[in-house]
Amino acid sequence: MSTIVVAIDGPAGSGKSSVSRAAASRLGFDFLDTGAAYRALTWLTLERGLSPADADAVIAVVDDLDYATVAGEHDTVVLVRGTDVSHAIREPRITAVVSDVARIPEVRVRLNEMFRATMAATSAPGVVTEGRDITTVVAPDAHVRILLTADEDVRIARRARELAPEAANTASQLRERDKRDATVVDFLTAAPGVTTLDSTNLDFEQTVQAVLDLVNSARAVSAAQASEVAPT
Repeated sequence: MSTIVVAIDGPAGSGKSSVSRAAASRLGFDFLDTGAAYRALTWLTLERGLSPADADAVIAVVDDLDYATVAGEHDTVVLVRGTDVSHAIREPRITAVVSDVARIPEVRVRLNEMFRATMAATSAPGVVTEGRDITTVVAPDAHVRILLTADEDVRIARRARELAPEAANTASQLRERDKRDATVVDFLTAAPGVTTLDSTNLDFEQTVQAVLDLVNSARAVSAAQASEVAPT
């Protein structure tokens, strides 16, 4: 196994970003938060006074995105054209309309191409990438593919802690986000070959460890297969 690709999908509030970021840091892998890219594009669209529902306008903005991230174990700095938008892209105004941007087919195609290029260019031993349709469309051949999920009440509680004090509409926002995104991709059902990791009864550290265990298991299987075909 050369560069290891770990793909993690799942519904809103499942902990994809925080768990993936921590796992990547502990593995010494790069981290790719695809959801942040859609949020960054939404932010830039709004900053230019454009409507996220205007497909042609959003598509035109993609070329100017100039998106980059610097990830650590506990946070990710998101840059758009050199501006730190790490907190701005998590504001309720972005959450409310990011699905409008993500539902535009041309946007998904172009950002998916960017994601694949980013993964291919990594100099790290591996990359953990997370977001909608990662396990089925963006990286269907990833060495480890995980659907990270949890009961809705648990996901709502987790998201509320992240967004406080703007948490009053957390439940409705999360349900609406899942409903709208589900019209584009199926992120609630594990595709063949994808491992479902239910974190309902797991805390953060246990969930991260479960991801690490899956990666280490894949490494062990790959090493065993390589030894079987190695010349004697």
